Amino acid sequence: MTNLGPNDVTRVLPVVTPDAFDAAFPEKAKRRLLPWPPPRQHEPQMRRGNDLPPPTPEPLASLEGRNVSAWFGTHQVLDRVSLTMPAGVITSLIGPSGCGKSTFLRILNRMHELVPSASLAGEVLLDGQDIYDAERKLVDARKSIGMVFQKPNPFPAMSIYDNVIAGLKLTGIRADNDRKDFLVESSLQKAGLWKEVKDRLRSPGGGLSGGQQQRLCIARSLAVMPRVLLMDEPCSALDPTSTRVIEETMLQLVSDVTIVIVTHNMQQAQRVSQQCAFFLASQGTPGLIVEHGDTEAMFDSPIDPRTFDYVNGRFG
Repeated sequence: MTNLGPNDVTRVLPVVTPDAFDAAFPEKAKRRLLPWPPPRQHEPQMRRGNDLPPPTPEPLASLEGRNVSAWFGTHQVLDRVSLTMPAGVITSLIGPSGCGKSTFLRILNRMHELVPSASLAGEVLLDGQDIYDAERKLVDARKSIGMVFQKPNPFPAMSIYDNVIAGLKLTGIRADNDRKDFLVESSLQKAGLWKEVKDRLRSPGGGLSGGQQQRLCIARSLAVMPRVLLMDEPCSALDPTSTRVIEETMLQLVSDVTIVIVTHNMQQAQRVSQQCAFFLASQGTPGLIVEHGDTEAMFDSPIDPRTFDYVNGRFG
């Protein structure tokens, strides 16, 4: 830099104190007192884990089957079954083997149509909208109506963490790492498994016990935030202790999601469900609903004598 001499100075600037400057230019003084650099309002600070706000849950959904008939090839397995499954209620489907309970359950989230020879008639309404409507996408039905199967089916080589979020990709839900962390923790908590696995989330899901694997499958279904959860004999392969935990989990979940469960365990139906439907098929005829209504009334004072005989163990 070139040094300037006295003769090179063309003007001497007076020394101005900050107070004098503020007094002379009050508007500039206000700007000077603002933080610098100014905050970037369009880039919110990222938060992790429980700091993230939970997704806004949709209202509880009702599910209704109207005049549902089903066939495998030429064999008819259901005949004009109609049943309303109210929002925020556990509905149990009971009846002997081969009466169409599981088929009806699979029809409720369009799994029946995956069988090449399968066909059906009737409607399945989720809050009044037919899930089989030609304009409704299959993935939308699966996202809204989850399924837990009879045998636990976690992806054995996949970690516990990745098992929970596996449904996000399958249903086209995008989530950043922070949201995934939140969904994993909240889903495992709802399934009653978080305390048991929180320190080994990267361990294989296949390394869990049978009851834990079933709860992991429940957490996987909950991660996509379904409005209805279907459960096909979820405790049939479990020991009594694990069965009790699954039942407790269902009773806690029903405040967040409508539940429909198929069970052959009459005591379980009484313990967990508020509504019950009795299916029956006899002498080669397709399955139908003999009686349905309040669970306590169904077991204590059924209307149809066939219902009385079944819930009291006289057949089935």
